[in-house]
Amino acid sequence: MSIYLHRHPQNSLREQISTMGKSLFDRGLTMGSSGNISVRLDDGGWLMTPTNACLGRLDPARISHLDNSGQLLSGDKPTKEQFLHMAMYEERPQSGAIVHLHSTHSVAVSCLPEVNPCDCIPPLTAYYVMRVGKLPLVPYHIPGDPKLGDAVRGLAGKHSAVLLANHGPVVAGKNLEAAIYATEELEETAKLYLLLRGENPRGLTPEQVAELEARFPRD
Repeated sequence: MSIYLHRHPQNSLREQISTMGKSLFDRGLTMGSSGNISVRLDDGGWLMTPTNACLGRLDPARISHLDNSGQLLSGDKPTKEQFLHMAMYEERPQSGAIVHLHSTHSVAVSCLPEVNPCDCIPPLTAYYVMRVGKLPLVPYHIPGDPKLGDAVRGLAGKHSAVLLANHGPVVAGKNLEAAIYATEELEETAKLYLLLRGENPRGLTPEQVAELEARFPRD
């Protein structure tokens, strides 16, 4: 493996995906073989975590390398949720990475009947607005259903993150670090939202949200 990584041009990105995937797993933000990560390459292709892979035990040399049409060039077979990533990238050419998790608090919010499907979590903190913004709910589809990709595609152009009902978040960023930070911010704000249910919390005003969006544009 060391010889392969020494010669491979995506060495740094592969190591970054593995390191950040392990961090997410070790902190309980993903479990088992759930969750997947992708990074867009300069040539229009992608690196993507493999199907049935545990983010806590990724082998950098076996991460899937796809060409710009999504065909596998090397590594293991990509995640079966590849179509979610492709749908987001199609609508967000400015995005360089995507993270999809089944993180507990975000999934919990996605199951609540009273959430606003146009904006699942209110603007409770400045960093949530800066890193996530409005979070629309994508109606439930059985995992692997191509129609889920179409539903995500319809929202991704206007939103850097979406929440799949009874499933979990899909978050895009200008690079992997930005996508990870936004995913973490989403999970922590979901936790706050659940803690504050029934308390009529004071959120940010529309004017405060507009100021943040103007000063700190996302990708």
